[in-house]
Amino acid sequence: MTQSRTHNCGELRLSDQGKTVTLSGWMENLREVGGNLAFAILRDFYGTTQMVAESEEMVKQFKSITKESTIQIVGTVRERSNKNPKIPTGEVEVVPEKVVILGRNRNSELPFEINRSKDADENLRLKYRYLDLRNPEVKKNIVLRCNVVAELRRLMTEEGFLEITTPILTASSPEGARDYLVPARKHPGKFYALPQAPQQFKQLLMTAGFDRYFQVAPCFRDEDARGDRTPGEFYQLDMEMAFGNQEDVLAVLEKVLVPVFEKFGIYKRITPAPFRRIPYLEAMDKYGTDKPDLRIDLELTDATDVLKDCGFGPFAESADTKIKAVVVSDFKATRKQIDRLVADVEVQTARKTYWFRLDENGEIVGGISKFVQPFKDRVIEALGLKAGDFVGLASGSLGVAQKTAGVMRNKLGQLCPEHMDKEQYQFCWIVDFPMYEIGEESGELEFCHNPFSMPNGGLEILEKAAKGEVDPLSITAFQYDLVINGYESASGAVRNHDPEIMVKAFELVRLGEDDVKAKFPAMYNAFTYGAPPHAGAAPGVDRMIMLLTGEESIREVITFPMNKNAADLMMDAPSNVSDRQLEELHLQCVLPEENEEA
Repeated sequence: MTQSRTHNCGELRLSDQGKTVTLSGWMENLREVGGNLAFAILRDFYGTTQMVAESEEMVKQFKSITKESTIQIVGTVRERSNKNPKIPTGEVEVVPEKVVILGRNRNSELPFEINRSKDADENLRLKYRYLDLRNPEVKKNIVLRCNVVAELRRLMTEEGFLEITTPILTASSPEGARDYLVPARKHPGKFYALPQAPQQFKQLLMTAGFDRYFQVAPCFRDEDARGDRTPGEFYQLDMEMAFGNQEDVLAVLEKVLVPVFEKFGIYKRITPAPFRRIPYLEAMDKYGTDKPDLRIDLELTDATDVLKDCGFGPFAESADTKIKAVVVSDFKATRKQIDRLVADVEVQTARKTYWFRLDENGEIVGGISKFVQPFKDRVIEALGLKAGDFVGLASGSLGVAQKTAGVMRNKLGQLCPEHMDKEQYQFCWIVDFPMYEIGEESGELEFCHNPFSMPNGGLEILEKAAKGEVDPLSITAFQYDLVINGYESASGAVRNHDPEIMVKAFELVRLGEDDVKAKFPAMYNAFTYGAPPHAGAAPGVDRMIMLLTGEESIREVITFPMNKNAADLMMDAPSNVSDRQLEELHLQCVLPEENEEA
């Protein structure tokens, strides 16, 4: 038996009529018209072709084949009488002379209809992912992913970058997320870690004298899933430049990414380079987030001075309470829609939000209007209100008020199409991130974004902070994020390549030189041998593909993703291992009691 084929199922045209051809693929469907007439659809990677069985024997043979079996057809091409303009092969059909079963589907029922698999339960899709991927609508995302990655490699190579792979088994290091640990059989009691990113290795490559590095790198983080983030592993376009500064990195990525979005994106309007640079503090003040969706034309306004003393309790919780407003002109939403919006914001932020409107008669109505009405004139002037305007409000500490109002801004944009131009890609850079922040859990000074970043002001600003002459929270770093349509799509920084500056930066978070040497021995030692200034970034490949395709879940663009609970339902991972395997690794499993919280 041969499994060769002369053509694929998306290839035949009218010019092929009269030819004897061999096709192979999956039997997608069979429609019986009578005892001696049936139509079958054959599908392969490239498309579909209609088969016509015109004898009782051939119809019987097709009926004996279960859907989704792999078959080979030898037959003659002819013109279709009922043409289908929706598919490339819609003008022809094949009359089979021979049918060979190459791989029979031995299951009486499919877990879902292949061409409607996206409507099925996600866990069922992931368990039978190999069937889900037969759906052309699902498969096309993976094909696009392959093409995008190939294009990224080509463009990076044209910019003079070398693709260099870095180790997967490495040492654990504090990089912001939980490590995946791998026990070392030959080193009892010790563990490798899967890299959260190739961060240290790429910096060591710069120290080793490589000028421009990149790789499409797998990264491993034990973190919870979101719609735009998959647990377990993900891929990023990791890059680094020796003797480069912030503008050098931004310029390269703008040059590489714009053509990719122009070529593969579902939207045809794209922010031209250079992208807008927005300082972190400005982004928080105007948009309530460091990931602003610039497709929305709404901005936050400070309403503290005009509303703090209006008599509404939440606006006067403390002397530090701030009030942020989002003003929406020509607002047409119903009260039911407003109530749903307020509830959604509370679910996402755990904070209540408030509102009022200026009606067509110039009166303050709805929401907390009874508190605002006595101050109507000054509120209208301060917020620049016009008849028909809606005002959404959030209060709390400055950060809380900003972030809550930022979530409200996003939801208002989605609710009001006149304020959100969705059919485009809006890029911007967020720059000048704080070097430090107060940790929510520790209540102490911690690194805000990336401990390997160069502070703006270098050693001098860190020494002043150590002496109490400068507030550490006021120190910014040469860090930058690329934001596309409200998604953080890349992070990067100018690196701290000077051991003296590195030690001083860590001292401010209560880690001394010995701690730095212990946690980052290779990088610290390498930098003592004369490291060049260097900078880099890492756009997320999975998130980029999600944006290019317009999918709302990142799992739609990953070939074999885990589910939201970091489980691979198809391979049944994570799984138990044998006692012998544990013994070889010098490990024991101590499971929590059933009544204990994990």
